Amino acid sequence: MSPTSYEHELTVLNPATEEVVATVPAATAADVDAAVARAAKAQAKWAALAPADRARLLRRFADVVDQHVEELARLEVREAGHLLGNARWEAGNVRDLLAYAAGGVERLNGRQIPVPGGLDVTILEPLGVVGVIAPWNFPMPIAAWGTAPALAAGNAVVLKPAEATPLTALRLAELALEAGLPDGLFQVLPGHGPVAGTALVEHPGVAKIVFTGSTGTGRAVMEGCARQVKPVTLELGGKSPNIVFADADLRTAVDPFSFLDNSGQDCCARTRILVQEPVYDEVRELLADAVSAVVVGDPADEKTQMGPLISRRQLDRVRALVPADAPGLRGSAPDGPGFWFAPTVLTGEAPDSEAAREEIFGPVAVLLPFTDEEDAIRLANDTPYGLSGSLWTRDLGRALRVSRAVKAGNLSVNSHSSVRYWTPFGGYKQSGLGRELGPDALTAFTETKNVFISTEGPAQ
Repeated sequence: MSPTSYEHELTVLNPATEEVVATVPAATAADVDAAVARAAKAQAKWAALAPADRARLLRRFADVVDQHVEELARLEVREAGHLLGNARWEAGNVRDLLAYAAGGVERLNGRQIPVPGGLDVTILEPLGVVGVIAPWNFPMPIAAWGTAPALAAGNAVVLKPAEATPLTALRLAELALEAGLPDGLFQVLPGHGPVAGTALVEHPGVAKIVFTGSTGTGRAVMEGCARQVKPVTLELGGKSPNIVFADADLRTAVDPFSFLDNSGQDCCARTRILVQEPVYDEVRELLADAVSAVVVGDPADEKTQMGPLISRRQLDRVRALVPADAPGLRGSAPDGPGFWFAPTVLTGEAPDSEAAREEIFGPVAVLLPFTDEEDAIRLANDTPYGLSGSLWTRDLGRALRVSRAVKAGNLSVNSHSSVRYWTPFGGYKQSGLGRELGPDALTAFTETKNVFISTEGPAQ
């Protein structure tokens, strides 16, 4: 399909009802060009502000987001099908990340390096205009992962949200203006990936791209950036293990929401449950009870524990990878309108099957046995991805050995937590390039300039 054949509007559906929530104009390549020009002008003025003033405006942005957490959360429920409680956390995460990034503005320090004959200093300078391409699975927080530190480092941001979920991003841009951020500094351009996304990647005025999404699209983004030798951060797919040793606290380790949160549409979902053979049957029984008890339904209902998938396309993908007659443990899901899929744990898969090694991005996990520590590590690493994972054991030495041996960027011992805005996040292998979040997030949006000042005077 050529770029000219795409619709001029994006239709946003409520995933729980399939009703139209809104239609928004789809940005063209010309729109991207105009936005980058505006951003470049705004960035020059923004970078010239005193660091304290940039920090103050970002804190004000965080305060304004805080005043609209409930509004943003309910908008996220309607456009993305997220549980209301989860959506409140997501809006709060945007607020917290803005405040955290603001705290780094005045600590974005270079270095003084001892050299003979003069003074050598490094200066961290902003890149200019940063393009952020955000996904539909966590529209608000992941957009903020790139936007907040980029702004704090003195850059302008042009954000392209996913086609299915542009509404919270558009509202955040309005709140940024309300908070007093300069016009043009933070712009949101909804649009089709092959049109607006490609234009953003290929634009010579965009200094860096931050992309979160599928590994396949990430490769295309990387190729586009490579043609201009443009830096890129990629946060891509995952097929994360949950490694349960026989000495673990099984009732804590076997948490169905480690793979059912956001209906499994989470790159960090623990979708490969690896269980040591002596406790395999017990874990299987615990999972059967837990999965059957999950309440699937209206995401706006506070009692609901799992909502719908994002779209008909995603539902069809999950159904294709998980046949109805595949052996497994299943819960229930509503009939009728909406993109529903029941919580599922597949129990008859071979370790090298597609379902066991490839990302499904739905409420589906695979249960696999292992014999010993070496076998667990082998199975954990037997996938193209390396984003996250958990391991459960009371043996501290084993926890350290396995953590070092598993090839993943984010591991939790006796926990299912992956993301904290104050610690780095990113993946190994085909899960991506670079790191986001944490204390070094701002430096990823700067260039290091080295300046040598001679103290020996001009040559005679």
